[in-house]
Amino acid sequence: MTDSRPPVSQDLSSHMESLGLAARLASREIARATSAQKNQALLAAAQSLEHNKENLLQANTQDIQHAQTAGQDAAFIDRLSLGEKGILSMAEGLRQVAALQDPIGGITDLNYRPSGIQVGRMRVPLGVIGIIYESRPNVTADAAALCLKSGNACILRGGSEALHSNQAIAACMHEGLKAAGLSANIVQVLDTTDREAVDLLITMKEYVDVIVPRGGKGLIERISKHACIPVIKHLDGVCHVFVDESAEISKAIAISINAKTQRYGTCNTMETLLVHAAIAPRFLPSIASLMREKGVELRGCSESRRYVAEMNEATEADWYAEYLAPILAIKIVPDVDAAIDHITQYGSQHTDAIVTEHHGNAMRFLHEVDSSSVMINASTRFADGFEYGLGAEIGISTDKIHARGPVGLEGLTSQKYIVFGDGHVRS
Repeated sequence: MTDSRPPVSQDLSSHMESLGLAARLASREIARATSAQKNQALLAAAQSLEHNKENLLQANTQDIQHAQTAGQDAAFIDRLSLGEKGILSMAEGLRQVAALQDPIGGITDLNYRPSGIQVGRMRVPLGVIGIIYESRPNVTADAAALCLKSGNACILRGGSEALHSNQAIAACMHEGLKAAGLSANIVQVLDTTDREAVDLLITMKEYVDVIVPRGGKGLIERISKHACIPVIKHLDGVCHVFVDESAEISKAIAISINAKTQRYGTCNTMETLLVHAAIAPRFLPSIASLMREKGVELRGCSESRRYVAEMNEATEADWYAEYLAPILAIKIVPDVDAAIDHITQYGSQHTDAIVTEHHGNAMRFLHEVDSSSVMINASTRFADGFEYGLGAEIGISTDKIHARGPVGLEGLTSQKYIVFGDGHVRS
């Protein structure tokens, strides 16, 4: 099977139009592919990643050298780097997705109606998914795998700094598709660094069904503002842990430390710690000492600074802040109502947790905190597709329509109504 792809030297608008048309045609092919075909493609792609390890490392080294020449910092280089371990991890990720249950074609809620017809719902792909992301090249494999398994074609636009790595990974995905007798156009990676390509992609509503931006707040805001296509997104991860008056101190300390310090730069890391006034004298000095030992800067309200004098004073901006760094805002609240009010005002509807032994307060928190993940006695760091049993995730959504929370295979599908009859007509 051959695929005709226009060279980048063509007019960019025409080039993107051709990519979009190819993706739309390919989406029909992957939508009717069997689970066995999709799994074969994923497993063959995983094998290709391993067999082409040296080529992948060489391409990644080229990207790293360009980034170093451009003066990028160590954290950026770390996100960009694959290494042998990263390549093996990508391959294992593809195998894990292959092992997941195929959501496509499942029929639910099938019932007879008084007219005699049967009505149910069938899970179907979204169609063509455009995914825009930044420096992590492993996203190319993750995103392609999830789209493929969920019966979608995809157009991927990684960061220009990872161009060579992304193209090398795409070649492995194409080998997998070829092994399964499927079109390479099911997974297309933009081979241009022109930023205008993104502007065109997010307006191609005749070819693309949904856009998924993965990256910093600036990227997501820009995509959300200008897209003519539905966007699955979250802007901020201003996550809270509320330590209720009935909380077990040891449990609250373990959860708070993990939620903040297990990783600093993730969207599900705690940024604000809310503490019930009744437990603050026993809890705050201990947690403050442990946080300082780990190098976390504390910024607190005036009341919390009474218990921890060396805590810096928090400003209004701190309650809205997604630090993605070893900085933590702390506020004492009088009760669960005040905690919920604070989260409602300052939170980003991402992930919020309560530590409590009071069932009523726990249930109120679950019902009244309007976030995509709400937790009782667990670290916010569990808000993740793998931890939720979804396998890999395409991202986390704080939207309320369609997908919400970690977006795995099912989040990349929809449902349509199906009707079974036997010559039935409406009277």
